[in-house]
Formats: sequence, C-alpha cells, structure tokens
Amino acid sequence: MQQDDLSTFEGWLRYQGFDAATATPDELAAWRDIFDEVRKQSLATPKIGLMKLRSVPGEHRYAVSVREGSVLWLTLWVRCSPKGEFFVMVPRANHPGWDPHTSYHLNGMRHMKSFGHKFAWQQRQPLTGAFRGTENLGSYVGHGPKDVGAICDPTAFSGVVEVAPGVLGPRDGQVVVDLVEPGCEPLSWPFTHAPRQEVFRDILPWVVIRIGP
Repeated sequence: MQQDDLSTFEGWLRYQGFDAATATPDELAAWRDIFDEVRKQSLATPKIGLMKLRSVPGEHRYAVSVREGSVLWLTLWVRCSPKGEFFVMVPRANHPGWDPHTSYHLNGMRHMKSFGHKFAWQQRQPLTGAFRGTENLGSYVGHGPKDVGAICDPTAFSGVVEVAPGVLGPRDGQVVVDLVEPGCEPLSWPFTHAPRQEVFRDILPWVVIRIGP
C-alpha cells in the first residue's frame, strides 16, 4: 500500500483492514463520515516545505528520502552532534511539540522521545571510548513523507539515501539505523532477506542505514 492510496475512500478502508464488500450501507456511511473528517484534517494541516536546517560545525547528518519526480521527500534523518551523540529525527508538522526522535547519549543511554516524554530507556555502551561491535538505533515504519511535506535539501546533509517510490509507505518498508565498529556488520535483524544497505564512514562509529520490506 502506497501513501496516495490513503487519499481514496477505498484505499483508506483497506488500510483499516475493513472489507467494503461485507459492509452494510449504514456501516459504509459511518466509515465514509470518518474518512471525510480525516481527509479534512489532513488537507487543513500545513505542510513543512523545504527543511531549513542550519549548518553546525562538526555536525553530520544523513537523510533518507523518497524520490518523486524532481522532489525528494524527507522521511527521517540521522544526526551526529559535535559532541558525538546520535539522534534519529522524524519530521512532523501537524502537532506542535511532537518532535519524535531517538537519542543515543555519550553515557550510553538510549531512549525515544515524543511530546517531551522519554520512554524505551536502554543502557548501551558509552560513546566516550573505543566503540565495539554494533548498536541498533531502531526500526522505523509507517512512512508518509509526502503527506508530511518535508522537502529534502541534499546540500544540508552529509549523505542522502534516496529511495524509489513504492518502497516505503504507510504499511510497506522499514528503515533500520545502526552504529557499527569499522569493519563490522550490523545484526541481520529484522530482515529475512538482504536489504539495501548504505554505510557512512566519515565518522566513528560508522552509520549504517538499511532499507527493506
């Protein structure tokens, strides 16, 4: 299922797991009212537009974007701060203060954050000494960058992973981010088939971005 499918009533019903063929007229009318309200809210939500990320000396950024014609839609990016801490950022515009992201701090504490609340705390290896093996920064699904409307400016990033249409969608595809010791491979989880893999070697530890089903 692709993002544009959600703009039609039939595609939206499939996304909900609802079989229109078995529904009564009253049930379809109720679902239609819900769909119309969702679409109204979606169309009224301002899009982000071109992501304007200011240049920070010593900072590295790696984007994952979906190509549609001449436009690159930004679905997430990995940021390594000048201090050497890592963040996986997901652009959002429709809720002030949402700002969902994953953080991996120098002391080895990894957590997620949304609406100012931290959760999924895990103690990993510190980033202050020699990095060994691999550390996972999460698997990210449910992609709809065109709806969010964040446009990727390649010049604002140290590297860009460009994905063709049809690979990442509301139900399809996932992006997995790992930190790895030079020469190491990330764990095969969660893929059963070899995914596309991009390795960024301009910082330590290396940043590995994998994209697959």
